[in-house]
Amino acid sequence: MQDTTKQETAPSTSSTPLSSSGQAVPTQKRRTLPQYLGIVARGVCMGASDIVPGVSGGTMAFILGIYEELIDSIRTIGRPNFLQAVLKFRIKEIFQILNWEFLLSIAIGILIAIVTLSSALESLLVNQPVYLWSFFFGLVLASVLVVSKRVKQWNPLLFGVLLVGAAAAYLLVGLVPVQTPNDWWFLILSGAVASCALILPGVSGAFLLVLLGKYQFVLGSVNNLRGGDANAAVPLIFVGIGAVLGLVTFAQILSWLFKRYHDLTVAVLIGLMVGSLRKIWPWKLDLDWLRDAAGEFVLDSEGHRVVIEQANVLPDFGSSQFMFALILALIGIGVILLIDRLAARMETDS
Repeated sequence: MQDTTKQETAPSTSSTPLSSSGQAVPTQKRRTLPQYLGIVARGVCMGASDIVPGVSGGTMAFILGIYEELIDSIRTIGRPNFLQAVLKFRIKEIFQILNWEFLLSIAIGILIAIVTLSSALESLLVNQPVYLWSFFFGLVLASVLVVSKRVKQWNPLLFGVLLVGAAAAYLLVGLVPVQTPNDWWFLILSGAVASCALILPGVSGAFLLVLLGKYQFVLGSVNNLRGGDANAAVPLIFVGIGAVLGLVTFAQILSWLFKRYHDLTVAVLIGLMVGSLRKIWPWKLDLDWLRDAAGEFVLDSEGHRVVIEQANVLPDFGSSQFMFALILALIGIGVILLIDRLAARMETDS
């Protein structure tokens, strides 16, 4: 069943700029400097989320009200008129077509998060995993409630696809990571797969890197680069190439789905978010650890074994750890509800 979506009125060609090939060039949103700083802050939230395996930057984009603009902006990069302008070096036309101010603001925010937070989050994942997961569990749980309001009217079909999406994510996050090569082609492939999750709520790009056996390698490269090792930039470049290819390709599909099956697409994405809660349940029992080709345990940058398989367990409800974790989860819920309220107010004002 195809969703009924509001049709956009095509702008008059008399007021719409034309490219050198005679095609209409889309008019981009004009924002003030404070508004662009707000976009950068959203990018920081996305970047911080993507660093943690189990939390999706796409989820944050969804909550923060920039998801569909992000998809459409990325989709533009793969459109024929943009590619023609690039191949013919029509610089002015490139900037007319591309929503570059928005994408640059997002990219700056994500880069800030990666550079400033990767070391701290890596340390928290090892030393305080329960508290970190509790906060993110609250974030994603509240996100499900907030995003569900984007569906105008729920029906049995939408609930059905939500359950399918939840089951798919639940099974996906339960997979055991594999050992894979560090060759350039696999780094490009890893970047492409992980980048799809960057714009897919409920599926973490960092977790897909874990499944592909590249999370620790990439995070270690980021930290080595920050430490002054120039050679660490090489694998990151390959991952970045793959990420761009994956983003542009996958954005075409998502944009098409949003325009034709908006509510169905949102329902599936909500299901993915629900299923991903399995991965970020705070209390876990370690079952297996990553080993190298010789059978030796692989250690992270702090000398701890890298866990590849865990089972969710119940907490000690009377412990101080549980109470503090509960408080952090409630803070996470409060953060999302506050962001949603502020976003709604900004939309109303605009």
